[in-house]
Amino acid sequence: MALDGFVISNLTKELNDKLANGRISKIHQPEKNELMISINNNKNTYKLFMSADPSQPLLSLTNTNKQNPQSPPAFCMLLRKHINNARIISVVQESLERIIRIKIEHYDELGDLSFKFLIIELMGRHSNIIFCNEEDMIIDSIKRVSHAVSSIREVLPGRQYFQPGQLEKLNPFSLDYDGFNEGVLSKSLALFKAIYTSVTGFSPLMANELCNLSSVDPTLPASELSEDEKQVFFDNLKNLINRVSKGDYEPNII
Repeated sequence: MALDGFVISNLTKELNDKLANGRISKIHQPEKNELMISINNNKNTYKLFMSADPSQPLLSLTNTNKQNPQSPPAFCMLLRKHINNARIISVVQESLERIIRIKIEHYDELGDLSFKFLIIELMGRHSNIIFCNEEDMIIDSIKRVSHAVSSIREVLPGRQYFQPGQLEKLNPFSLDYDGFNEGVLSKSLALFKAIYTSVTGFSPLMANELCNLSSVDPTLPASELSEDEKQVFFDNLKNLINRVSKGDYEPNII
């Protein structure tokens, strides 16, 4: 199944339900692009596994044990220094992006209450795990990205964090009919393609599903929809997004 914004939304809700208010007890980095974090909450111990592997990025709860290197990598040691025994405040999704933000509360070396963010980007070869302070200044990341690698976004200590491609697509939560009509339905692309290339969170699979819900041929050029079809399509989109906002999911085995 496609790892799109809707799957991430469902995953984030489950993680927040289980991990919010939990305390971090162990942090390991079994492989170069992986973290395993143990969290105690409500008399349970959860193991949160995250991977920024370019071919198979992943975030999940697991019962699997992995062998750890004899000497912890520098990123692992940094996290232990800052957030070992810290409390998880929340696990949230950034808009409908494939980005998860874990808010963490801890006491700094001066004894003052402080907040940090562990940001997991599950975006194929651009996947990363980024550690930021409460002003979203990057402390470090599991992969450092210099200007030589990306002229658009550096991911380096001391740089300001911002989402990749955050200005390129429409935000479905704030999208109104006029914006949808202009940004999506005016295109000559096949309708399903106009959706997933223009609106944050959609994969081809979910774009096709929205077409099916609206009884519209997904291969029809978006600009050829009638006014009635456009309105029905937009209404179904907003209904879908409202369900996401409420965490109204119905998992099924297919």
